[in-house]
Amino acid sequence: MTATRADDPSAVMPDPGRARTLDELTAALRSLKVWAGNPSYERITSQVNTAWRAAGRPAGELTKRPTVVDCFKPGRRRLNADLVTAVVQALHPDEGYVHQWRQALRVVGGEARAAAVVRVQDRLPPDLAGFTGRASELDQLRHALTHDRHAGGAAAVAAIEGMAGVGKTRLAVHAGHLLIRESRFDRTLFVNLRGFFPDPARPPADPAAVLDGFLRLLGVPAHQIPHDLHARRAAYRDRLTGTRTLIVLDNAADVDQVRPLLPEVPGCLTLITSRRILSDLRPTARLVVDVFAAHEAVDYLVQVVSHVPMGDDPVAAARIAQRCGYLPLALDLTTGHMRATPGWTLTDHADRLDERHRQRRLETGVELALDLSYHHLPAGQRRLLRLLALHPGQDSDAYAAAALTGTDLDTTRAHLDHLCRDHLLQQSASGRYTLHDLVRAFAITRAHDEVRPADRREALTRLFDHYLATAAAAMNALHPAQAHLRPHIPPTGTPAPELADPDCALAWLDVERPTLVTVAVHTASNGWPTHTTRLSRILYRYLAGGRGSDAVIVHSHAHHAARQTGDVTEQAHALTDLGVAHLWVARYEAAVEHFTAALHLFREAGHEFGQARTQTNLGVAEQRLGHYRKAAAHFRRGRTAHLLAGNQIGQALALSNLGDVEQRLGHYRGAARHLREALALYRQSGDQAGEAVSLANLAEVDTRSGRYETAAANLAQALVLFRQAGHRNGEAWTLDGLGTLHRHLGQPVEAARHHRQALTILQTTGDRHGAAWALNGLGEAMLAAGHATDALTHHTAAHAIAAEIGARDQQARAEAGLAGAHRALADHDRARAHYRHALTIYTDLGTPEADQIRTCLAALDDADART
Repeated sequence: MTATRADDPSAVMPDPGRARTLDELTAALRSLKVWAGNPSYERITSQVNTAWRAAGRPAGELTKRPTVVDCFKPGRRRLNADLVTAVVQALHPDEGYVHQWRQALRVVGGEARAAAVVRVQDRLPPDLAGFTGRASELDQLRHALTHDRHAGGAAAVAAIEGMAGVGKTRLAVHAGHLLIRESRFDRTLFVNLRGFFPDPARPPADPAAVLDGFLRLLGVPAHQIPHDLHARRAAYRDRLTGTRTLIVLDNAADVDQVRPLLPEVPGCLTLITSRRILSDLRPTARLVVDVFAAHEAVDYLVQVVSHVPMGDDPVAAARIAQRCGYLPLALDLTTGHMRATPGWTLTDHADRLDERHRQRRLETGVELALDLSYHHLPAGQRRLLRLLALHPGQDSDAYAAAALTGTDLDTTRAHLDHLCRDHLLQQSASGRYTLHDLVRAFAITRAHDEVRPADRREALTRLFDHYLATAAAAMNALHPAQAHLRPHIPPTGTPAPELADPDCALAWLDVERPTLVTVAVHTASNGWPTHTTRLSRILYRYLAGGRGSDAVIVHSHAHHAARQTGDVTEQAHALTDLGVAHLWVARYEAAVEHFTAALHLFREAGHEFGQARTQTNLGVAEQRLGHYRKAAAHFRRGRTAHLLAGNQIGQALALSNLGDVEQRLGHYRGAARHLREALALYRQSGDQAGEAVSLANLAEVDTRSGRYETAAANLAQALVLFRQAGHRNGEAWTLDGLGTLHRHLGQPVEAARHHRQALTILQTTGDRHGAAWALNGLGEAMLAAGHATDALTHHTAAHAIAAEIGARDQQARAEAGLAGAHRALADHDRARAHYRHALTIYTDLGTPEADQIRTCLAALDDADART
């Protein structure tokens, strides 16, 4: 039933679920404001801030009127989901309706998430052999760089502007290679910003995502990358300060996309290519690249096809250049056709171009060259070009091309090589293939004009089947013990890489990850919903290993796809996987929300295994939030449900987690019993990673109980198993446990070494919760070694992470560590303050550390009384 206002029946409360774009969602928000009586923006801002203050949000994080106003404006590229939700709650505080908005924001956010999928590189694409012309432009670039260095000012920025196909990227790449050869730069960053990309599913790259990628290439650990665009930009500038870095921002959409990516530090040069004018950036050099001059085009043509005879017309080369509009891309495509037609002279090619021009009356040289090149391709290559243009990803390999066409691998590779030679396809150094955006747009048009819709769908279905089957094979090689928990996907019959080796499987997943994410998004929105849901479940374990942002994208779209089909069970699976993804990115409250919704759906569907799994995951979320007794209750229910469902691995997981909670509460005997039961079940099931988890948790109980030899043996065995399984996070947590053991053994130097090893891995995988543990362990080792100042540094870093992600146990541990360090430095007032903070948290958690802190406080009071 549609809701209306009593005082204005014509005002209808909008349904956010109907929105499919950000503009539609902001329009719905404006309608809601009208429905709510059109309150002022000041009133909305005040209500939002009042609610946030009540929730404990710091004053520095409150919103302002202009920020609220921006939520209602059309043309937004992204929305602050937290703020929009708060605005909706202020306009209509009905929890069910607010939940509808949360879901709509997640669905519509897919457009923004697609913009977050971007490839960055630390090297330039290969330089073009036979580059010619552009001497003036290259001189301008050198002058800009030299002038910047002499002036001692900010970093040089060179904007290379011009029409599509004019050779902007070619010029930027060639200039970059020249400057590197001249030793002007010792580091390179390159990204295709996709400012003009023919596939609407691949919007312009989000500057925040680009900065994330650049910071990783610059050596910033995943957990240290800020979430806020402004903070990322500051970190980016900090990393580039004092370096000589060449940054190439290719195919920029506009000034707003580029501005956050400018380092603005001396010693760096940024080359930007765009079809738009970028004068607002006030670049050091602004190059408006035009088509080749007539003589440059002829020189280029003669150089590239010097083996082709002139024929009767001495000005044939000039005629060809003219018909190509002197456009570099058109010339490239035409020379590709020349190589494919042996026996023709330049005069023959010029006559043919004149003829085609008269027949088709094409408006541009690019279209003429593309059309001519296309129609002179053999049928198989034309078909491959058409179908490659339908691929939703930015690039692909030969196996994906073979799946699209349904042909054997050798034939496909031969066709791909021919298309590359004809400049209709580009091949990267890693052997992947991509289409220039103009060629893609042309080929997409040809595909829609020449391929029946049913045949297009059949080709894409083969492609998506290929990714499903190959991803399933890779996951079965990596995690064979859990194969029964994933959808069974038989081989497709199209060529596929050999992935029986776990290392090869992982390498394939890492290379194809951006494409797999894109396929999940595309299939969810374009009529292949079951492909999305199955791919989501297949990739669950892989994405859970430190790839949280991608996991949120994939599982969000899986939930959307499952809602389209009305499959309640798949909706519940997607919500559960989405909850785990939020656990990995330390959004524990959101995880609880997803798990709770999934549990309701599993109960509705009568799905016992799903209920059991979700109960266990709810326990993990509550444990991370410090709700140990609530977590234990979930683990017990999960164990019982897994027992009824006959799932040994599920029982073992619930028991292992229950043992971990019991030991945190100081119930060491019960913890050891549960962990030994879990260990036996894991060994019966052949799950080595699970076995290793139980051994590591048992070792923690043994360490706390003073059974150091047993702890050492369990940790050594766990470390071997984790490394055999390629489980990096498990390896790190085990190393952290070894550090704690060595500290208890009075070996602080060895303890610190293990904690540092753990921290390095955890920072690489992006496990912020684990990083807080390792930093606290390192701080405790430093204090034990007599380095109190270093201990302060490590505990402060641990506290910052723990406070941000809501890990209260590690907050308390950090407070206790800070207290111990200040006590060692004879600063008793600060020590007492930190002890009291730790005591408050530990008391609330109900853990035995509270009594230890009371003892420390009493000792501190006694020491002060004696002085």
